Formats: sequence, structure tokens, C-alpha cells
Amino acid sequence: MAPAIPAAMERPHFIGIGGAGMSGIAKILAQRGAKVAGSDARESATADALRALGVTVHIGHAAEHLADDASAVVVSSAIRADNPELARAAELGIPVVHRSDALASLMDGLGALAVAGTHGKTTTTSMLAVALTELGLDPSYAIGGDLAGPGTNARHGEGDIFVAEADESDRSFQKYDPTVAIVLNVELDHHANYASMDEIYESFEAFAAKIRPGGTLVVGEHAGARELAARVSGNKDLTILTVGEAEGSDVRIRKITPKGMTSEVAVVMPDLDEEIVFTVSVPGRHYAHNAAAALAAGSRLGVDPRDLARALTAYTGVGRRLQLKGEAQGVQVIDSYAHHPTEMTADLEAMRGAAADARLLVVFQPHLFSRTQELGREMGDALALADASVVLDIYPAREDPIPGITSELIIDAARAAGAEVTPVHDKDTVPDVIAGMVRPGDFVLTMGAGDVTDLGPRILARLSN
Repeated sequence: MAPAIPAAMERPHFIGIGGAGMSGIAKILAQRGAKVAGSDARESATADALRALGVTVHIGHAAEHLADDASAVVVSSAIRADNPELARAAELGIPVVHRSDALASLMDGLGALAVAGTHGKTTTTSMLAVALTELGLDPSYAIGGDLAGPGTNARHGEGDIFVAEADESDRSFQKYDPTVAIVLNVELDHHANYASMDEIYESFEAFAAKIRPGGTLVVGEHAGARELAARVSGNKDLTILTVGEAEGSDVRIRKITPKGMTSEVAVVMPDLDEEIVFTVSVPGRHYAHNAAAALAAGSRLGVDPRDLARALTAYTGVGRRLQLKGEAQGVQVIDSYAHHPTEMTADLEAMRGAAADARLLVVFQPHLFSRTQELGREMGDALALADASVVLDIYPAREDPIPGITSELIIDAARAAGAEVTPVHDKDTVPDVIAGMVRPGDFVLTMGAGDVTDLGPRILARLSN
């Protein structure tokens, strides 16, 4: 039986309730019986889903949206200090709770499994949520994207396992104290919050230090993850389990066999003589590694890895992670959330393998001025893996512009790497631009963490017409 509602969360008000992380916590609280309310900038399918659970969702931010009897105001790091609902909370003396603290309170009393890393968190968390549900363990979960099957990013379950995506971007993952944690990779990102790799490692070390005594840290094959493992290896209360293709990995990936838009993965587990073979429903070596990490972590919670492997085949993807949006005139349109050069390269290589001899066209929208400033050249290098690319203006999200930092930084680097690139400043013209570029058999990949995802259906509609 899952724990009751934390006292501070009985009547919470969420500022920015439509966000992936915020909406997930709100859904779980509503399913547990809390009286949940919140506000968001615009209407969305997420707002409708919350209302269906009995949540009050206001559109726009205004002081009067905050009820006088709210037990807490929940915010993310994206909420600005001058938000009128935040100011009203201060006037009323209502406590302000960070999203990570709210999520941590929901994990109390459960076997928590937290998934961290610069890339792959959402996919790996989703794989675990689907597989554990398939096995009848009825887990609770909070994910940064919508599962393709259940179509939701969070759920309250009656089982004793809670699977959560652990966000390192603002150090908030240091609030959790999981029984098992996964760190898939460690790279420099989130430049507004981290000045160096040393700061990144310190943050991940603090996360690992919060794992409950006797718990397990599962680390991927990425060099940064292995460096983290070396740094925390002196903790005698912590079991470290390595996953990868390299000799000596505790959970050894013996073979990855691409099969179109899927992969067959063969894994050898410690203390298990037989090889486990299962199918991953998305292409690419990095997704196979994510699945193996999920297998290792689930086994440390007492789940038989053979059963878990069979259940992992039920995973059919998560929104925006190489998600097929549809096909028109022989052209398949796929959506990717990749916005860091490593993610971009991994997804483009995966699609290159799945596409075989077909052409791969990319519509890329850079995310954040700070990330473009630091990694724009590497983004351009990644785009050289496509046959042709359309590059949009930078999606600012929470940031103000940085003088001199534009998409031209990426475009120049891509062209220097031999890429064919078309700059497009008006996003609304992209469907026409793509229609003039494609031919039957091509793949079109919309890529980025901003609203580029909206273009997939519009490109399909344009091609159909």
C-alpha cells in the first residue's frame, strides 16, 4: 500500500502545472486523493488530462488563482521570482516547496528507484515503469515524457516500488534517497547552473551519497559514469554494478542486433548462467544500453531478471524519443527530443542504421542560448550525419538572449563539417520547405527540446495534401 498524502501536499498549488515534471507530481497527488490546483501559461492536452483527474487548472498566472487555503505552493527552477502567484504566497505565508522536495515526499516509505544521467533518463525510467507494470507489480512512477502505451508521464500505483526520473539540471536530484539509482552517463551540460565538469561530478557524487545504506548504484559504460563509480567506490555501504559491452562489466551486453526500428539484445547477468535475450522496440545502441541498465536496476529490487527481460518487450516507446509520428507519400516523420550533441549523434546514428539506404532529413531547433554558446559547434558536427538539415532559430525556454549567439553558430559548424543546411527563421514555413526537399522513401526527423515537436503533424498534413 502506498503512503498517504504528505501533510504539506493535501491542497497544493502548482505554478507551471503543465510542465512534464510538475504535471506528473500533480497527477500522483490527485490520484492519492489530494485537492490539487495550479496554473499554466497555455491550454494543453496535459491541462485536460489533469482536469480529468479533478485538478483545477487556471490558464495564465495571476495572484487570484492561488486559493487562500492552499497548503503549499509547488515551483520548479523555471519559475521566476516575480511570478504573481509566488508573490501572493509570500503575502499569505503559504510555504513554497520545490518540485524535487514534493517528489521526494511521494517516495517516502517505498522502494525508490531513481534514474539519472545527462541523457537517457526518460527512456530508461519509462522502460522500468512499463516492465514492472507488465509484471503486475503496480509501481508508482514519475517520468519526463509520456509513455506510448499508457499515454501518461506519471501514475500512482498500489505497489511498493516508485520509479522516478532524477533531474541533475538544477541539482534537484540530490533531494532523493533511492534504494537503487542508475547513472547512465555524466557530461557537461546545463551551463547556466554548472561551470565545469568538476561541478558536475560533485553534483553526481552528492546524488550517489544519498542512496540508502545497502543500496545499489548502477552505472553505464559512458566514461563519465565510470569516473563517477571510481569516485564513490570508497563507500562501503554502496554496491556498484557496471553495465556495458566492455569486458569486465558486471552486467555484460554480449550482442546488439539491429532489426529495422527495433534491436535484439543479449545480456549476461552476474550469478546467472544463461544468456538473456530480449527485444527493444526502438533502434540504436544507446537504447539497448538503457534497457540493460533497467534490467540491472530492477534485479537489485528483487525482480527476476528473466521475467523483467520478457516484460521489457512490452515497452513501445515514449513520446519524443524516436517516436514515429506517421507516414505520408512514402515519407516517415519521426520526432526526437535530442538537444545535446551526444544525444543528437546517438539518435542520428540510430536512424541512419534503421533507414539503411534511405535519405535522412533533419529539422533541428537549438535549445537554449547558453547551450548553443557552449556546444553549438558540436551540434553542427552532429548534423553532418544527416543527408540534409533545416535549422531553426534558438528556442529560448527560460533564458534571455545572449548577444551574438544565434543558430548561425551551428549552421557554420555544420557546413564546415560538410553538411547541407538550410536556415529557416519562420517555423511556420517548415512544412513547405520540407515538402520541397523530400522524395518517397525518405525519413524526416524533427529534433530538439522546444516546440519543434509541433511540426511533425504539420509536415505530414502538408505531404498528404
